[in-house]
Amino acid sequence: MPEPASPRQPHDPAPTLPLMHATFILAGFGTMLLGPILPLLSQRWHLTDSQSGLMVLAQFCGATLGGLTVTAKLQRDMFLGLAAAAAGFFLFAFAPSLNLACAALLAGGFGVGRVIATVNIIAGARYTRNRGSALSRLNFTWSFGALLSPLLAAWLIRLPLETRLAAFAALFVGCAVALGAQIRRAPDTIAANRAVAEPAHPLPLKFFLYFAALLFIYGGLETCLSAWLTTYALRYGTTSLVLSEYTMVLLLCGLTAGRALAAWLLLTMRDVTLQRIALILSAGLAAALALAHHAAVIATLAVFLGVCLAPIFPATFALLMARRPSASQAGVVIAASGLGAAALPALMGVVSTRAGSLEIALALPVAAAIAMFLLSLFPPANAPQHT
Repeated sequence: MPEPASPRQPHDPAPTLPLMHATFILAGFGTMLLGPILPLLSQRWHLTDSQSGLMVLAQFCGATLGGLTVTAKLQRDMFLGLAAAAAGFFLFAFAPSLNLACAALLAGGFGVGRVIATVNIIAGARYTRNRGSALSRLNFTWSFGALLSPLLAAWLIRLPLETRLAAFAALFVGCAVALGAQIRRAPDTIAANRAVAEPAHPLPLKFFLYFAALLFIYGGLETCLSAWLTTYALRYGTTSLVLSEYTMVLLLCGLTAGRALAAWLLLTMRDVTLQRIALILSAGLAAALALAHHAAVIATLAVFLGVCLAPIFPATFALLMARRPSASQAGVVIAASGLGAAALPALMGVVSTRAGSLEIALALPVAAAIAMFLLSLFPPANAPQHT
């Protein structure tokens, strides 16, 4: 396990590593929450696809705002994120209409985005030894939470949706209470966390733009594949809707396993080396997906794509944190990933419609992986290659 950068306090620093993992499981679950339940909501409120998309847009806008507004007071921001997620998802559970549901998802998405940003920043600043491995461990739990979302939706189908969502909101309350208790036990760590969030020299503009561009592309790359994979499997894999939906689960399984593998590989490899290998393999697998026309082949490629995508974010964010950006700069870079996740999949849909082929549209994630690889070859002068 990575060692803290500073001497051990009388009490473990707040938030403790177990609490960070717990909140990341919830964040992963919350990020993927809408996908499995969207058909139920559409049927309940008689929504068109464009109306259903408003809920996704509201959650995305909230998550982006959560990353953009991170401050140096990381513990306070994390607590506010947990509270906002709890309130938002609880209100969403009992929202009687689309408008109120969107407002609740805006708050819930804000909370999830704030939690993801603050935990990544705290971990990246605290664990200076084997930073990439530490971030991979945390993002493994995020992937595990994301994987639980469709699985629990299927396992708990007999429970009312309101009960499931209210229980989910209650878990955020529990994490907020735990964080508050940890802060009271170790108040001296507030200053310590704020110190690592406020470097003496903010990240120069060239580095800030470079990493924002990298994570913008990565957000789009991952979401292009995850958002369109089920549709591609249904359209070209000659399979049923139920079976095609499992391709998303397989992608998440690969992503989860890949994060565990990356945590081990980053103990012995340079962060940038693993990043580049993963990008090249992702480009090749995405290109192979465009040629696949059998359900079993598509399913296999989905698993391997998840494994190859897994190290890219932890390795890239570790390289960013090695430059000691301010908390606000790191939060904006994470928010750039969310912007890419919204922009590139939408562009992929436009390309597919105009070309009349989702196969042709898969050229977009292939190009994104190649572009990110080329950017990694030409970093700004003195950019770190290892953490």
